[in-house]
Order: sequence, then C-alpha cells, then structure tokens
Amino acid sequence: MALAVPAAALASSGGGTGLPGGSPITNTTGSAPTTTPPSSPVVGSGNVTVSATGNGITLETKASGILGRSLTFSGTAPARLAGDTIDIQRSGHQTNWTWADTVSATIGPDGTFGATWQANHIGRFAIRAVVTSASQAQAATLTPAVTTTVYRPSRATEYGPGFYGKKTACGQRLSRGTIGLASRTLRCGESVAIYYQGRTLVVPVIDRGPYANGADWDLTMATGTALGIQGTAQIDAVSLPAR
Repeated sequence: MALAVPAAALASSGGGTGLPGGSPITNTTGSAPTTTPPSSPVVGSGNVTVSATGNGITLETKASGILGRSLTFSGTAPARLAGDTIDIQRSGHQTNWTWADTVSATIGPDGTFGATWQANHIGRFAIRAVVTSASQAQAATLTPAVTTTVYRPSRATEYGPGFYGKKTACGQRLSRGTIGLASRTLRCGESVAIYYQGRTLVVPVIDRGPYANGADWDLTMATGTALGIQGTAQIDAVSLPAR
C-alpha cells in the first residue's frame, strides 16, 4: 500500500503538545490548532495572532511559523522598564520542556519592543517574555505563555480510492471519512500538525508510506479535502510527540 511518511529529520526534531504549566493566559487573540479526532476534522486558521498580558507586559506573535523564516515577537511594557532587556523564551519537546532563550530586544522609551527569530527549530512551543530589571536586582517580570507552532516545508500526496474497506498498517479500517496520514517512521497514533494555505489541522498517523513520488506524507482523501488539497501539494508539517 503506497501511503505517507515524513523524512527522518522531520521525525527526529518534532515539537510537543504537552506545554508546560504556569500562570494562565489573561488575554489571548486567536488560537493554535488542537488535536483532531479521526472522525471529526476541525480546521483552524494558522494566520492568527496570539497574545498574552501579565505584569503589565503584553506579548504578541503569530500562531504559526515556518522553519527558516522569520517569526516576529512584539509588545508593550511599562515605561519604567524602558532600556531594560526583554528575553523571548520558548519551551517544548525540542528544549526538553525547559525554558530556552530564543531572541532578545530592548524596551524602548515608549514601552514598546520587537524582536525577530529566524526559526531554526520545528515544533509546538510555549512562548513567554521575561524582563530582568537593571534597577531591581534579581527581580524578574514575565508574561503568561502563548503557543506557536513552527512547521517544516514538505511534500504531500493523497490516497484512498482502492483502499477503502481495507485495514491500514496501523490496524484502522480506511473509509472515505477517515482523517489521518501515512508516515514511514512515526509511530501509529502520533499527532502531526499540517499547515496549508493558512489552514491548520492536526491528524494522527494511521498508516505506513509513502514510498514514491518523493513525498514526505500521504494524506487520506478526507484529510486533503478538509484542507482544500487536491492531488500532490507542498505543505508545512511537524510531528507533535507527547511529553
């Protein structure tokens, strides 16, 4: 059966769904994709802004980023923090669920700040802003976390007709409404986030493949239809291994 799968590099450096706990987000705009049951595809928008406010600081970024491209962080802070350095930190599977400095910025006289990260890791990350004030020794001010997902560009094909009614390599009986994809290396049931022309969808690995056409993934017809894909397409995707 010719099905879909990600390249080995993609499988080894994926993200994570279990984001660290902490203070709840007090103000958010937009949403990141959520895990989708096979029988109920929920397509989200990846072109939204996510934001959080805490301790007088607001942090904004996009819900989606692409490996190798710029991801911008911006926001505001109290005027008393002007001149201080603000560190944008991320946490996820790639950082072993610890907070890692990603990029820094200086808070301007008007309290605004901005920084750009040339995304060099894929995965789903919790993002927060941390300020250590030079005027208050050891005093750190931080925001609640927002969530962003960094995807890897890849190639996807579709399959289904001719296989309906048969069991996949993961033991699931394929139907016209089955949501999922095939992967050569990821374990059965592992979640994969897909981004295509502004749409996002998280689907499970249900099969093995693909083994032709230079494809990284093989999507079920129902998955392709939900995302607006017809035939072979360039998509962005990332595996989301559990914590």
